[in-house]
Amino acid sequence: MAVYTEVSFDEANTFLQSLKLGNLQEMQGCSGGIENTNYFVTTDASALVLTLFERLTAEQLPFYLRLMKHLAFHGIPVPDPASNADGDVLHSLNGKPAAVVNRLKGKSELAPTALHCERVGAMLARMHLAGRDFELRQPNLRGLAWWNETTPVILPFLTPEQAALLQSELAYQNHTAAKAAYGALPRGAIHADLFRDNVMFDSAEGAEPELTGFFDFYFAGVDAWLFDIAVCLNDWCIDLPTGAMDLERTRAFLDAYTEVRPLQSQERELLPALVRAGALRFWISRLWDFHLPREASMLKAHDPSHFERVLRQRVAQPLTLDCLQGQAA
Repeated sequence: MAVYTEVSFDEANTFLQSLKLGNLQEMQGCSGGIENTNYFVTTDASALVLTLFERLTAEQLPFYLRLMKHLAFHGIPVPDPASNADGDVLHSLNGKPAAVVNRLKGKSELAPTALHCERVGAMLARMHLAGRDFELRQPNLRGLAWWNETTPVILPFLTPEQAALLQSELAYQNHTAAKAAYGALPRGAIHADLFRDNVMFDSAEGAEPELTGFFDFYFAGVDAWLFDIAVCLNDWCIDLPTGAMDLERTRAFLDAYTEVRPLQSQERELLPALVRAGALRFWISRLWDFHLPREASMLKAHDPSHFERVLRQRVAQPLTLDCLQGQAA
């Protein structure tokens, strides 16, 4: 979350009042993430997040906002977009598409334990099942087609060794996507970006952590549920300095997920390939953002080398269910 489009206090106050959300008391730009303009805003009625969309279009946005509405209605803890008098959840501010959601309580857990991973795994499975009857359809816009399109753009910035790895892995993922097993993977709405900083926990002293919400759904799309699992495993269940899998956290995540929704045979077969796909997706996007940045106040680009390390680990040490003793999938 960066600030590309400046919004004044008075502009925000007028906007929030038009949605019957109260009188603005405080307003602060958010520095995390890189896709949209975000402000934490507090009114005399509630704590909110105001988002102006910089890349997504007004045609694409109803999918994300209506998905959050749908999941919130089905009891999944996610931000619930504010509607106007006509029931619209997509608005406009300073020439940009905009939305306002409630701010979730708690904070992100950046050093998760097996218990945190268990909570995320179970909730992700619940989210996938809750989204089965969501009627809107939109592809994962950062999926395989985008990887194929973006790779030629970033190759000139890479060393020969990096370029060889990227091209080899992209070829492998195109081959995987052509398999019958891949086409048979169960699919539906996925978050596609459920990193540690996109989940909130409320951890009272002496009590077990309570998962209070998933947020930042603006990479969501319809794709294989297994890809969502893979993205989570590559962030929640690894040693950050090396990218190596942490087997205890991996088992906790997968045990909790599969207790709610058991994996199908195709998912068990393709788990090693999809965790590689998850690493490739974020290596490509971080390379793109790092080498071809947009100007933004408070922008902090992520280090691309992290997901290069993760990808190399997934290739060198494939993650299979057989290596997870005690896995109940």
